Amino acid sequence: MVKPHRKGAQADKKTEKKVTCGLHQLSDDDDIPTLRSSLLSWYDINKRDLPWRRQLKNTDVNQRAYAVWVSEMMLQQTQVATVIDYYNRWLEKWPTVQKLATATLEEVNEMWSGLGYYSRGRRLHEGAQKVVKELDGQMPSSAASLLKELPGVGRYTAGAIASIAYSQATGVVDGNVIRVLSRLRVIGAESTSPQVMEVMWSLADRLVDPKKPGDFNQAMMELGATVCTPKNPSCGDCPIRGLCRAYQQVEKEKKKSANKLENMLTKRVEASGSVQDIEDVIDGCSFCLPKEEPWDSSLGVMNYPRKAKKKPPREEKTAVAIVSCAEGPETKFLIIQRPETGLLAGLWEFPSVQLDRDSQSETRKSLIDSYIKDTLGLTFGDVEKRTHVGEVVHIFSHIHQTYMVETFDVQHHDGQDGGTGKQEAPPSRWVTRSELQGAALSTAMRKVFKAYVASKSESQHPANRNSTGTKVSNKRKRKSSSDSSDKKKQMALDSFFKPRGVKTKA
Repeated sequence: MVKPHRKGAQADKKTEKKVTCGLHQLSDDDDIPTLRSSLLSWYDINKRDLPWRRQLKNTDVNQRAYAVWVSEMMLQQTQVATVIDYYNRWLEKWPTVQKLATATLEEVNEMWSGLGYYSRGRRLHEGAQKVVKELDGQMPSSAASLLKELPGVGRYTAGAIASIAYSQATGVVDGNVIRVLSRLRVIGAESTSPQVMEVMWSLADRLVDPKKPGDFNQAMMELGATVCTPKNPSCGDCPIRGLCRAYQQVEKEKKKSANKLENMLTKRVEASGSVQDIEDVIDGCSFCLPKEEPWDSSLGVMNYPRKAKKKPPREEKTAVAIVSCAEGPETKFLIIQRPETGLLAGLWEFPSVQLDRDSQSETRKSLIDSYIKDTLGLTFGDVEKRTHVGEVVHIFSHIHQTYMVETFDVQHHDGQDGGTGKQEAPPSRWVTRSELQGAALSTAMRKVFKAYVASKSESQHPANRNSTGTKVSNKRKRKSSSDSSDKKKQMALDSFFKPRGVKTKA
């Protein structure tokens, strides 16, 4: 007799922690059917022509699921415009899950190079091999089985594949959907908290259209991406603005400002059952804007969603050596493969050593020398030239990385492709510039190489710089009585950039 009572009391206590007001609810009888109809009609007219959407015309459901899977993995944390080219090239090379399963990880990394978050490509490859080897080549066909069977597939991706490819009536929640739902039902609590995410998934599952779940979910995401944007949203173009609580609050404030009489009678109007004011919600609601961060009229609907403050990315410095060697008409560059786990796993890079933030120039040089000689086991012939290129900054999601770049021009090398001669050394290769372009290099390393190319161009064309090293535009050059002085300065620069003589062994 006592235990059921205590269990009920605990349930009541749990409910009390999640106090909510009517602002965050939707009516099954009216709001939801209206929202579905309005949103789907808008989507039919305004949806973007994207390559993965064209794949949905394929009558092979397994192929549809594979095409959606690839697109959803690529679109995670990446803009649509960036993904399109990668997606087209991927489907051209590996049009089916069976084709992808036969690829090597190196080929996958090369194809993914520059897209970022490289574990996504590796997970796709691992998943394709599992589908072929363990699932008889058939993609899982429900959100639950997709979540269980495919590596790297979370709740959102599973829901997207299931609804779009298999027409399963299941909701999806991504950044765009969170923004739409937060504004639609003025959910002002921190959007990434478990409590709010639970509400988001509950709303998404309630709202999804059972007859057209794939179109509905894509419409929600499309609305967030093109209309209900983070900044400067186009509320006037929104097909569901009539149901949007945040929009209603903005319109209400406009009327208040335009009509002082209405401003005086606001409380009386609200008491009659009109739109509930965001500022008059019940105390203790877990999902309204926090009292310490109330509604800001200057932001309008952009008051939602509320995000947790991000920690600033940690600062890191890395010494990078671009080692080049002329072999006949071509120049080859030394690249090293990163470990199979961790950041940028399995990708190739120029020899690199992480530095302390306060490392000085001599320390940096000593560390990179030691890495090349002792860790890689490589020795070079006479170094013709060692040049400091400069600093290259790249921002990862959680790291502010500064690369301290220098070059080594060497006469010859004694390392062989595929290894450095030391058993414990990471794999290394000497590649031409054209081979480098197709290698699985990260975006950061491509930026480093771009800085190297620019430095080489500048050193070969010193006339484009003045005595301080600043670029000089041809349009700004003027003849003057100081021409002879300028020529002397230019000769000094030419002499500086001339390669020094190389001693030859007797």
